[in-house]
Amino acid sequence: MKSSFYRMIMVLLMMFVLVSCQSERDDTPADSPTSGKTTPLPIETALAPEGESPPPGFEDQQWADIVNMARGQTVNWYMWGGSQETNDWVTDYVGSRLRERYGITLNAVFSDIVDSVDTVRREHAAGQDTNGAVDLIWINGENYQAMRKEQLLYGPWSRYLPNTVFVDWNDEIIAKDFGLPVDGYESPYGKGQIVIAYDQAKVKSPPTTIPGLVEWIKANPGKFTYPALPDFTGTAFVCHICYWVAGKYQFFQEEYDQSIADQHLPACYDVLNEIEPFLWNQGKTYPASATEQEALFIAGEVLFDIDYQVANASRRVASGVYPPLTRTFVFESGTLADSHYVAIPYNSSSKAGAMVVANLLLSPEAQLDKITKWGDSPAVDPMLLPVEWRQKFNQLPRGVATLPSGILAEHRLPEPRPEWLEAIERGWVQHVLND
Repeated sequence: MKSSFYRMIMVLLMMFVLVSCQSERDDTPADSPTSGKTTPLPIETALAPEGESPPPGFEDQQWADIVNMARGQTVNWYMWGGSQETNDWVTDYVGSRLRERYGITLNAVFSDIVDSVDTVRREHAAGQDTNGAVDLIWINGENYQAMRKEQLLYGPWSRYLPNTVFVDWNDEIIAKDFGLPVDGYESPYGKGQIVIAYDQAKVKSPPTTIPGLVEWIKANPGKFTYPALPDFTGTAFVCHICYWVAGKYQFFQEEYDQSIADQHLPACYDVLNEIEPFLWNQGKTYPASATEQEALFIAGEVLFDIDYQVANASRRVASGVYPPLTRTFVFESGTLADSHYVAIPYNSSSKAGAMVVANLLLSPEAQLDKITKWGDSPAVDPMLLPVEWRQKFNQLPRGVATLPSGILAEHRLPEPRPEWLEAIERGWVQHVLND
């Protein structure tokens, strides 16, 4: 009861300050040249959630103190750069608001996440415990596991952010990153779930089961493919086959067991080898990335696309990139769903600024804009938002190719633990690609 009352007071306070600050901002253009002053955000006056302790190094500090420490800092955010829409949103929307409201400079570095992790590794090996190149990193899954295991991440810190009151930490897809507890070392940023796009003009009734898809592929040679592993969408597709073959996805949520792998993975590779001659280009080559897979779909060379962003197909239809009758489906047995996060390396010199960035990313304003600009599903739970923001989320138009939230939620499957993913990827290379 006390926690619920506190949360209600927090929400009401944030609503009041949000309205006050918004009216103040409306009087001054965002690009106003007035003396470089920063415009306050509601979260500057917000409080950390009840019972949460300040992060290491910020003992006895309030959130407002962290915000003040962040002013003047430059935050180097190393992130996946595979989508121009995402890149533009980060540099334009996030970067401008950090500069105008907090005096923070955002330096977005678009690179392969593995390379970003290796940068932190090299600094750790060299004894560089301060002034690291990476202040914030877009991360999940195998990379998160590696950085936690090697003690390359700062934390815990994420549960101290005021905007975490909008996050449902009881949601396993958020509280666990590929089966591993987040434990305050990551802050959720968005969600994804595999959907499969198809053109109704060419595929009247898409196969919504794994056996049905196998039969469809054989009956329509050259019209299906998936990206080569370790591309994340290619790995997700293969995981669906492995889940179905094993008959129980829970095997892959537990610690890696070689006997379980020997029992189930060979049959998974057998199915993939069975369909390989019927794939695009007779399975001799695979698309190198999700982007190449999408290009094949747009060109009509294959009739299905695989995507983690549930609203992407609708946006592609609206922009004329996808055929107008493009729709999406999920397997009756479910599709993989996950969250993506931001984390702070142990040797960041701009930890305060990095936390402010993470908190901004969880604001209702940013989460709503992210949906409309590049279709990323929210990391916040609309039911935990103030009423006015909840209404804005609920009133968002759903595109013609976007499945209802209820259907998506009913068909969510958790990702395998990273060690299972690595084993599946190694096995695919050995037993499918090179067999």
